[in-house]
Formats: sequence, C-alpha cells, structure tokens
Amino acid sequence: MNIQAEKLELVRLILDTDNPSILKSIKEFFTKRKVCDFWDTLSQEQKNDIQEGLEEVARGEVVDYNDFIREYR
Repeated sequence: MNIQAEKLELVRLILDTDNPSILKSIKEFFTKRKVCDFWDTLSQEQKNDIQEGLEEVARGEVVDYNDFIREYR
C-alpha cells in the first residue's frame, strides 16, 4: 500500500469513529509530537567540529575529493 492510500485509510477510520477518546488520542499524538532537529541531538564537540569545518570551507581550506581518494587508496 502506498503512502497516499495509507493516509486515505486513516482518514476513513477517523471519520467512521464516534469514540471521543480515540479522536483525542490522535489529536494529542499530532499536537504533542515534537519535530526533532538533528542539530539538537549532537554533542557540543560535534557541533564545534562542524562549525570549524564550515569556517575552513569559507577560508578556502578544502581538498579536492578525487585527490583525497587517490591519496588514501
């Protein structure tokens, strides 16, 4: 079943129910669900390393991918 068919099936189930607790649970699931930004899951050390890498790129301190691969093969 594809995603659109799944959504339609869920809509049908929601429309067919008269159970307020089910509807409340569904609503709470979507309203309390926090979208997690991957950045928030990183340690401070990881964030610092990424920031340092971005600063190196901004300064032009980069290595060509093919040269890097050739060196380490």
